[in-house]
Formats: sequence, structure tokens, C-alpha cells
Amino acid sequence: MKLELPNVINFVKLLNKFRDIERVIHSNGGDRRENDVEHSYQLAMLSWYIVSTNNLKLDLGLIIKYALVHDLVEVYAGDTYIYTKDKFLKNNKEKREKESLIKMKQEFSEFPEIFNLIEEYEKKDLDEAKFVYALDKIEPILNIYTNGGRTWKEKNITIEMLIENKKDKIKLFPEFEEFFDDIISLLEEEKEFLF
Repeated sequence: MKLELPNVINFVKLLNKFRDIERVIHSNGGDRRENDVEHSYQLAMLSWYIVSTNNLKLDLGLIIKYALVHDLVEVYAGDTYIYTKDKFLKNNKEKREKESLIKMKQEFSEFPEIFNLIEEYEKKDLDEAKFVYALDKIEPILNIYTNGGRTWKEKNITIEMLIENKKDKIKLFPEFEEFFDDIISLLEEEKEFLF
């Protein structure tokens, strides 16, 4: 085996760019915002926990890979906040992400597996992709909840907005629907504190 040092260094640079993509959600207990690497890692770990503790008959390795790469296109496309009022940003999200994927494919042609995984995930044909997609909609809710609703308060987000924006997306993996309803019930109980 001969590792190509320039290729490895370039991939580390890509991962550092990924870490530089800031999200809207605060890092729990701090003043900084979480980044895409933290989000993807947490999604992978949360996926592993849920699949393992519930004995789900899903390909865990594939799920973890999807979780790790699901937002990688944001390296060049940037993160688009779900409630952004910037119509241009919202309307050209898909175009920016496609262009980002093309650019990464050119830069890392030696690693087609990662791009095949991104494309598979985007199609959402496999249960594993549907699982990660739905959990990706739930994970930020759990983070904001465990941080006392800080982001919701700052951004004037309501429970109704959460339901409207997430419920249909979570239905893609029906096993999460009851869990989402439980989360909404919890948020309703603590509404005055969280929103």
C-alpha cells in the first residue's frame, strides 16, 4: 500500500472546510454555533444508538456513512437555514449543492464511493437513507431542547412552525412518527420555557 500524501492532505483540507460551515443552532452550553462536522458526527452516533438499542433490521454501516456525508455538499454550497427568509438562498439551495458535488467529484476523483453515497442518500430510495433523512430533521429539535430552546427563542420559532416544516419529512421513515409526536408533546408541556 502506498498512500498518496497530496491526496490525503487535500482530503483533510476538505474536512476542515466542512468543519468551518457554521449552522444556526448553538453548541449546547456555549456561545458559538455548531458546525457541520459536529452535526454529522452527532447524527451518526445518534443513528448508531437508535439502530442498536431498538434492534432495527437496517444496515448500520450504511446508515453511519450516510450520516457522515449527508451534508458534505455544504462545503461549497453552505448551510441553508430551514427558516431562512432569504428567498434567493432558499430557492437555489439544490442548484448550489449539485454544483458543490460536481466540484468535489473533480477534486477527489479517486474516491467515487463517497459521491455515490451522497447521490444514493439524496434519492432516498433505501430505508437507511430514509432513516437518516428523518432523523436529521429530529436531531436539531433534540439539541435545541437540551439547550433550553435558545435557538427557537432567538429566531422566533414556534411549535407550529416545527410541526409544519418537519412532520411530512419525518413521515418518510414512518417508524419515527410516534417518536416525533412524543417530542411535540414534551415541547407543548414546556412551551413557556422553550419558546
